Amino acid sequence: MANRTSDAEWRGDLKSGQGKIKLGSGAFEGSYSFKSRFEEGKGTNPEELIAAAHAGCFSMAFAHALSEAGHAPTSIHTTATVQFGPVPGGFAISRIDLVTEGSVPGIDAATFDKFAAGAKENCPVSKALKAVEITLKTKFV
Repeated sequence: MANRTSDAEWRGDLKSGQGKIKLGSGAFEGSYSFKSRFEEGKGTNPEELIAAAHAGCFSMAFAHALSEAGHAPTSIHTTATVQFGPVPGGFAISRIDLVTEGSVPGIDAATFDKFAAGAKENCPVSKALKAVEITLKTKFV
């Protein structure tokens, strides 16, 4: 079983403090702040990292399912948008929208959509985020 780690450190209070996030692999290290999370400030935020993880996981799961069925994709591109904002009692992620497009020789749009729906349900990050509504839009190219 693979174990993955990342680190985060926060210094100061919520509004004027600053944080650093570092992936365990060393592939990314960045700052985050109140402004980068709740406004449009410079830096990353947890929701952006969740979106990246979900887009990456979904794309891999989708490509794997297609390949296992004998339809290796030429390309799969997915954008994940994490909806984050105020809710009664605080803030929450309310929805994740996946938009995927791909080129897969030998199949039609209906087959593409079927495999995309399966990947949405079965990628490990989707499974971990089931408490949140996850939508999917596809574009077969």
